[in-house]
Amino acid sequence: MPRTNILVFAGDSITDSGRDRTDPASLGDGYVRLIAEAVAGDDAIVVNHGIAGDRAVDLSARWDDVLASDPDLLTVYIGVNDMWRRFDSDDPTSADEFESTVAQLLTAARDAGLQRLMLVEPFFVPVREDQAGWLEDLDPKRAAVRRLAERFEATLVPLHERVSAAVAEHGAAAIAPDGVHPTAQGAAIIADAWLAAYATADAAAAVRAAS
Repeated sequence: MPRTNILVFAGDSITDSGRDRTDPASLGDGYVRLIAEAVAGDDAIVVNHGIAGDRAVDLSARWDDVLASDPDLLTVYIGVNDMWRRFDSDDPTSADEFESTVAQLLTAARDAGLQRLMLVEPFFVPVREDQAGWLEDLDPKRAAVRRLAERFEATLVPLHERVSAAVAEHGAAAIAPDGVHPTAQGAAIIADAWLAAYATADAAAAVRAAS
């Protein structure tokens, strides 16, 4: 019998989305749950390892727990708190530090034999005047995620422009009222972006296998 496809998601509050951390089967009420519903017929198990407030360094401290779920596909969505802590706690993370930490995580995943990786580009939409310059901190981290996706041959889920366009059309209150945490509509945008990237990656893998 073929092995069940284990899809593991690691990240911060956007991934966590209020899950019950005492229940390994809890998925929260965000994009991970929507993805689980979309792949329910594909013999897949979805595991949510999001923890609200995590930066890359916090994810690194619990990385063994993430890999212990034995994923077939691992999605990493991290970065916005590496920006946010600079402004709310005077605790900055440089783009170089961020990239180095995430690279270590992905190297460990590859060393553990994990072949399928997805990286989600972090987004932020300024909603207050004092946040106008915050993207100057996040943009280099977004670029780092793109470089890491190429370096580790991971599937990239582009998100920032997609969310920004939705906010421009519908307003921040409808998508991400504080610029970060998505509404149900915002979570659907993230899930749709992930599913599109997932389908593209699977199609490419099928072509490679057939050639």
